[in-house]
Amino acid sequence: MKKRLEAIIYGKVQGVGYRYFTVQKAAKYGIKGFVRNLPDGSVKVVAEGEEDNLKNFLKELYQGPPRAIVDDIKVTWDECKNEFDSFEIRY
Repeated sequence: MKKRLEAIIYGKVQGVGYRYFTVQKAAKYGIKGFVRNLPDGSVKVVAEGEEDNLKNFLKELYQGPPRAIVDDIKVTWDECKNEFDSFEIRY
């Protein structure tokens, strides 16, 4: 069943390749949506896909790329809105 995941990732997640890492993992799990840096130093991810794939994707987001330090992730789940054609970095 398709779902929507919105996550705010806190920690050392800007300037460490976190957005590019997220794009690679989204491709791995067939997930659509976007990732963007927020002004407070956190990263926002909006992702849609199969629920099991999103759960695995979320586990990867907790790991992050080698130079990242993820302190916390605030997650909300919602119904899939099918508003994305791909997964991209937004600025």
